[in-house]
Amino acid sequence: MFYGSITDFCTPNMCPSMSAGPGVEYTWVDASSKKIKLSAPQYIDYMASSIQNMMGDESLFPTKAGRDFPREFPQLVRRIFGQLFRLFAHIYHHHYDKILSLHEEPHLNSLFAHFISFAKEFDLLEKKEIQPLQELIDVMMKDGIIS
Repeated sequence: MFYGSITDFCTPNMCPSMSAGPGVEYTWVDASSKKIKLSAPQYIDYMASSIQNMMGDESLFPTKAGRDFPREFPQLVRRIFGQLFRLFAHIYHHHYDKILSLHEEPHLNSLFAHFISFAKEFDLLEKKEIQPLQELIDVMMKDGIIS
């Protein structure tokens, strides 16, 4: 939902790849495990649709009493968190100036701090995944924003 506030600035022309700074480009992996380069908006659309489909799948995210979560549930949640982290990384690296002009930085920073705190608590992100925003995370930890 937060991403919706910057969609006018994140277009295929302005963001021809899903990246998070110099040397960090993300590719989409399709159903046949083929890596595909997409524009950031298309990648984000694929990501949002994929997450929504997974969360709506009763076999992956059971909502009825007595149904067990699948054995691969922890890996599934880690994959979702990895994808969502990529969205944060893209926004911070390529659209933070727009976030500032819209006066949304307190909201983004709060959302990100909660996201990272939850991810740390449950070991949902690998060290290499968070590298594009490691400096920001370090500052937030130093300032006590992230515990």
